[in-house]
Amino acid sequence: MYKIAIEKSVTKFLEKHKWEKLIELFKEKLIILSNNPYKNNLDIKALAWNEDKYRLRIWKYRFLYEIQEDIITISILSADSRGWVYK
Repeated sequence: MYKIAIEKSVTKFLEKHKWEKLIELFKEKLIILSNNPYKNNLDIKALAWNEDKYRLRIWKYRFLYEIQEDIITISILSADSRGWVYK
């Protein structure tokens, strides 16, 4: 099982969007991701410009993360709507 590290900006994003359903879905998907980050039924894609980073889609929001195999950690790096998260 992978450890999850969440950046402060992602926490602020979730606090700003105080939708209980979004936070609940985010937690559920993190549990699935921590159990197996490679083979699961989540909407995940590798980023084209950086093969070490991935995006997780929840509704219209994107959560960018990277998997660090050497320390068995998944770092959630940023979160925003589709138009802004990749900038």
